[in-house]
Amino acid sequence: MPHPPRIALAHDWLCGFRGGEAVLDRIAQLIAREFPHSPPPRLYIMTDDRRPLSPAIDALPKARSFLSRIPGGNTRLRRWLLPLYPRAVDGLSRQLAADHAREPIDLLISTSSAAIKGLCPPTGVPHLCYCHSPARYIWSQSAQYSGGLRGIGLRLARNGFQSWDRATAANVTQFVANSTHTAREIARCYQREAVVIHPPVRTDFFTPDPSVPREDFWLCIGALEPYKRFDLAIDAAAIAGARLVIAGGGSHEGTLRARAAHAASTSSRRARIEFAGRVNNEQLRDLYRRASVLLFPQIEDFGIVAVEAQACGLPVAATAGGGALDSVVDGQTGALVRDATPQGLADAASDVARHARADGSWHDRCRANAERFAERVFDGAMLAQIRRLLPGSAG
Repeated sequence: MPHPPRIALAHDWLCGFRGGEAVLDRIAQLIAREFPHSPPPRLYIMTDDRRPLSPAIDALPKARSFLSRIPGGNTRLRRWLLPLYPRAVDGLSRQLAADHAREPIDLLISTSSAAIKGLCPPTGVPHLCYCHSPARYIWSQSAQYSGGLRGIGLRLARNGFQSWDRATAANVTQFVANSTHTAREIARCYQREAVVIHPPVRTDFFTPDPSVPREDFWLCIGALEPYKRFDLAIDAAAIAGARLVIAGGGSHEGTLRARAAHAASTSSRRARIEFAGRVNNEQLRDLYRRASVLLFPQIEDFGIVAVEAQACGLPVAATAGGGALDSVVDGQTGALVRDATPQGLADAASDVARHARADGSWHDRCRANAERFAERVFDGAMLAQIRRLLPGSAG
C-alpha cells in the first residue's frame, strides 16, 4: 500500500498576512484535506515575527534561518539583509537535508517572491515552486529601490544576488507562476518555463448584493505606497470631477493627502477625494458593492484586488500591464488603459462607469469572469501539479 506522502513547505518570511501568505495558507489547507494521513508539513522560512496569521499556517512546525536571530530581521529592515539571503537559504537547505535523513520527504513546495525558491531539495526529491515574482528589487524594480542608503546596499549586492538567484533556479523541478506576466519574468530571469495558476480568490465571500445600490464614486484599494500609483488616480479624479474613495494605509499617505487637497482645490469640476483608512474584509466588500468603478493604476504581478472587485460585480479601469492582462476583459468587465496618464485613466473610468450604469449585464459579466479565479479552481490546478510530482508510491 502506498505510504502517505510527506511534504515540506518553504516561504520567504512570515511578517504579516498578504497575498503570498494567502497562497501558502491555501496550500497548507489543501495538503491537510487531500492527504489527511500525512504528517503536518514542516515550514522552512528565513524569518518571522511569531505573530498569529491563520490556523493552517500557525499549526505548521517551523524551521527558521539565522536571520530570525538578527535584530530587525523580522521587520521591514530585513531588506537590508539581502546579501545574507543566500547564506540563510543554504543553511535551511542543510537543515532540510538533515531532517530528510531522519524522516524522508517526498515533495518540497515553496512559495517565493524573494529567495526561498533557491532552497535545495534532497537528492531525488522534486521541488515545486509557486513564484509570485522573481525578487522585484533585484530584477524588475531595481530603479525604484535605488535611493538612499538601502539603494547603495542593493546596488552593491545586486550582481552577486542575481548570479546566485539565477543559478539556484536549477533547484526547482517545476515553476508555477501567478500570472502570464510572472511566467514571462521567470523565463527572462531564469530561462525556465512556468505553468500559470492564478492565486485563489474568495469568490464565496466577495459576492454581489442586488439589494445594495451602486453609488457614483470611484474606488482605489491598497497600500498607500508609491508603486501603487494612486497619485495617478487622484489626478484622474480631479480631471473628471469625480468622487474618489481611497482605502488603505501606508508610508505615502501624507503625500497623497496633500496631493488630493491640492487637486480638489484646483479642480474646475469639484472633485471629491476621500481617505477611508484601513478597512476590514466586510468593509472592503461593502465598498466593492457600492462603487461604480475600481481604479487600478499600478502594474502588479497579479493584483487580487481587481478580481475581488469583479467578484462583487464591480468593473475595473486598469493600466494595461502585469496581472490585469489576465484578470480584466477589455470592454467586457472593464477597460485596459494603454495611455497610462491621468487623462487616459479618467476617460477610461468615466466610460466604464457610464456603460455599467446603463447596462446591468456588465456586473453579471464581472462576476462570471471572477469565477475563473475561485479557490476551487486554484485547488484543482495545484493538486494536479502536486500529484504529478509525487512519487508513485506516495501519491
